[in-house]
Amino acid sequence: MREALVAEWTKLRTLSGTAWLLIGAVGLTVAASAAIAATTHISSGGGQDPTKLALSGVELGQMVLVAFAISAISEEYGTGMILLSLAAVPRRRVLLAAKAANVGFMAILTGVLAVAGCLLVGHQMLPAAGLDAVHGYAPVSISQGPTLRAAGGTVLYFVLVALLSLGVATAVRETAVSIGAALGLLYLPPILAQLLSEPLRRLIQQIAPMSAGLAIQNTTKLRSAPIAPWSGLGVLAAWALAALFLGGLLLRLRDA
Repeated sequence: MREALVAEWTKLRTLSGTAWLLIGAVGLTVAASAAIAATTHISSGGGQDPTKLALSGVELGQMVLVAFAISAISEEYGTGMILLSLAAVPRRRVLLAAKAANVGFMAILTGVLAVAGCLLVGHQMLPAAGLDAVHGYAPVSISQGPTLRAAGGTVLYFVLVALLSLGVATAVRETAVSIGAALGLLYLPPILAQLLSEPLRRLIQQIAPMSAGLAIQNTTKLRSAPIAPWSGLGVLAAWALAALFLGGLLLRLRDA
């Protein structure tokens, strides 16, 4: 396993687009949060969740992370290098586990930088938009328990989205199709939920990977939310594990 981890780390860090994709994920996440904060103006308190608003750029920035995670294995299928990987590491589960560990580690680094940037943006910009103590809002600060939970949970959200995407790419193999499938799995259910009435809307919000996973960012009005923060992250974890299991199963049966 140690040799597989080192080999996969070498491949991942030497891919031409790895650094740019991760930088792009961080930059896009922080930029999107800054743009949302800049266009937010509140005249009365009680209606917004400052922490969730500060972290809202994750919904856009995760697209780049999806592309990165998928490229970690789809590039090998595209170039035929997967044959050498399978020859070097015949045990398919070990190969996929090594890829998942490296992708997860990169996602942690990306998530920490992105979340730190978003919280800094929120702390600096949201008070000017009216989300301050004068209007009844708590500051966006890591010293606040709910904000700390939302920040740490969002880093885990990045990791789980990356692992979900890796599982999808392992099953599908084609880069473009994998990206389309992963993004569709993340973004289509929330759109569908808006077209439906209760209780179907609430059900989709409870079981869809992105809607459930992003519940970890909620710090206010938790009782009225479709799903509790950690339960929502657990739903996303189940999706990620299912995708990796399916990908690993197909890797073992199809690519034997």
